[in-house]
Amino acid sequence: MHDILGIFDSGVGGTSIWKEIHKMLPAEDTLYLADSANAPYGEKSKEEILRLSIKNTEFLLDRGSKIIVVACNTATTNAIDYLRANYHVPFIGIEPAIKPAALQTKTKKVGVLATKGTLSSSLFHNTSKLFAEGITVLEQEGKGLVELIEAGKVRSREMRALLEEFLRPMLAQHIDCLVLGCTHYPYLLPVLKELLPEDITIIDSGEAVARQTKAVLEKNGLLRTDGDAPSFIFYSNKDVEVLKSLIDCPKAQVSYLDF
Repeated sequence: MHDILGIFDSGVGGTSIWKEIHKMLPAEDTLYLADSANAPYGEKSKEEILRLSIKNTEFLLDRGSKIIVVACNTATTNAIDYLRANYHVPFIGIEPAIKPAALQTKTKKVGVLATKGTLSSSLFHNTSKLFAEGITVLEQEGKGLVELIEAGKVRSREMRALLEEFLRPMLAQHIDCLVLGCTHYPYLLPVLKELLPEDITIIDSGEAVARQTKAVLEKNGLLRTDGDAPSFIFYSNKDVEVLKSLIDCPKAQVSYLDF
């Protein structure tokens, strides 16, 4: 029986998406796969990202996933077209929230903090072209951020120094919206709010992804309807303690898996 909501990411960052999905769909059984041993995907070739995405997809399908959320911007932009064409379940992807930023900006200047793999993808450029006409989009590769988050160093001095370096050129250009283009980055919100002026809006994709996931489940008649207590299963192929610390869900089953 295919009845699990499957989610994969290059690591622990996609748990920010899991939280939004769980909030909106609390009755669903969820299975989360953190490929932390291969993080970050943003530094890898398109071929390698596709290979890992196929491996993750087949892992989730083998365990009964009825839908798969690709909770990784880089995997979405580089692999989701292939996954949709070659597998029988619906796929939900993640892409930087350029459209809401373009609608909100008053200075007509928007910053995007993302991985190299996302910023260099055709999907990102097509989205920017489609929704950001007449708006300056300032792109910044967040090199090193994912590694620090994966190591549990969100509040470290090194993290703060990197963020200050990345934000400086955007602030000099008077952005009023900052798009977080990686699912790891919402975990940086406390530090970002300390570093950014209050009038800058920070935008991520989490809630929109949860809404889309619910809509696709409803459309395909896949919403869970029985009354059994849901299960929340998490696997990581690296540091399960970092994963546990970010989930903050007493009912979650978190395990190491060598894959």
